Amino acid sequence: MDSVASPPPPDERSLAAQVRRAVIWRSGSQIVAQLVQWAATFLVIRILAPSDYGLFAMCQVVLTFMAMLNGYGLASGLIQQKTISHTEVRQLFGMLILLNVGLAVVQLAVLAPLASAYYRQPIVGDMLRVQALLYLTTPFIALPYALLSRAMDFRHQAKANIVASIASASAALGGALYGLGVWTLVLAPIVLFTVRGAMMTASARSLVWPSFDFRGAGGLARYGGIMAAGQLFWFLQSQVDVFIAGRSFSPHMLGIYTTSLFLTQIFVAKFVPPLNEVAFSAYARMQHDADAIARAFVRAVRIVMVVAMPFYMGLAATAEPLVLTVLGEKWRETAPVVHLLALAMPFMTLQVLFTPACDARGRPGIGVRNGATGAAILGVAFLVGVHWGPTGMGLAWIAAYPLYLAISAWRSLPVIGARLRDVADAVASPTLAGIAMALIVALVDDALPAILPGIPVALRLGLLVAIGAVVYGGWMLVFSRGAVRELIAIVRKRPVTD
Repeated sequence: MDSVASPPPPDERSLAAQVRRAVIWRSGSQIVAQLVQWAATFLVIRILAPSDYGLFAMCQVVLTFMAMLNGYGLASGLIQQKTISHTEVRQLFGMLILLNVGLAVVQLAVLAPLASAYYRQPIVGDMLRVQALLYLTTPFIALPYALLSRAMDFRHQAKANIVASIASASAALGGALYGLGVWTLVLAPIVLFTVRGAMMTASARSLVWPSFDFRGAGGLARYGGIMAAGQLFWFLQSQVDVFIAGRSFSPHMLGIYTTSLFLTQIFVAKFVPPLNEVAFSAYARMQHDADAIARAFVRAVRIVMVVAMPFYMGLAATAEPLVLTVLGEKWRETAPVVHLLALAMPFMTLQVLFTPACDARGRPGIGVRNGATGAAILGVAFLVGVHWGPTGMGLAWIAAYPLYLAISAWRSLPVIGARLRDVADAVASPTLAGIAMALIVALVDDALPAILPGIPVALRLGLLVAIGAVVYGGWMLVFSRGAVRELIAIVRKRPVTD
């Protein structure tokens, strides 16, 4: 078999340079792409009704379940291998095609009518039948993703993400203005994945003739199966709340809850995954150096939490003016839910950093066990919380996630090789700075009506954000200059020293 060349093992310094470039391209492009999508998303939210987002959330439970079977785990197996052959590339393409055509048929014939009956919403079945088109784009995204990630070439992925985001945002805004209603939310992802797949396939030159002879691909299939099992439990813990609430809530109330969740999960759902993609590729290339992986993991935790904590604590402190400014008066009911969910998100953000390090160490089973634990803990919490509406669901997040994180850390850190004390030190400064910032912002917000009566809500938000930035930045400069220097070095593409 002809082998596809892999780069020689780099030393830690050259790998660090590659990681910095990859982070800049991957997270930088994610910022650009998300700014485009958010601008359109928030405009669309102001146009559509909460019930539209509730119906869409019901569909997402099915789509997320099916997505864990679509073959991205197989692609991750290809990334981890030291060398790959042209035959293996063709086999992966064939697997992806068979899997996704099968998923489309199952969704059309089985899951669409079942979902309609479960949620008692016939339109959910119609939406799912159209959304089956999404699976046909997956082979043209997953295969080039694997090939480009092996080479740590995130530049071409970045370009595809930005162009696809612009196309999707344009479709979403146009659909909302044209009066498509909930169908706007169906159209936009189809445009997004179609454009991304076309561009990534062209960039990776991955349009090969698929092979349906899978002899010799057992290792790839087993790795993909383990990854899919881990994704199964991730599905259970990430969608069990909507599955439970969708049966009990009206579409309007479900829309209030899921939109609150969308706001609070912007960072962990949109920024952390691309960083984890870079981290997995980097960890995989240093997988035989346990000390290097441990150092890289602790550094990743520190950098991510330095950025995440002001976002979450600021969101908790400014929930009401933020919702009224960004979403409008009809979404006022989301403010108390946003406040609660924002307090739980730091635990979730830290939790999702464990999996790529464990996977790259050749222990994907750790992520599976952590996912099973999370599914059980969160499921019980949501079954209790659903009786108190969206607010009860927010309280369930706060109650369940610290326990889930503690169990995952106990199980994962020995595999990664990192000490709990080092991780705690990495988290301590941004956490204390974030709490101090939130308290001061909340006190200022309470005093504003007396100081500036009748202040416009947008000006109120801007003032609170400015005060929060000064407090957080000042705290970090006084008490954690090393973390600030480290973050600046990464942004400026300069070497990071321990």
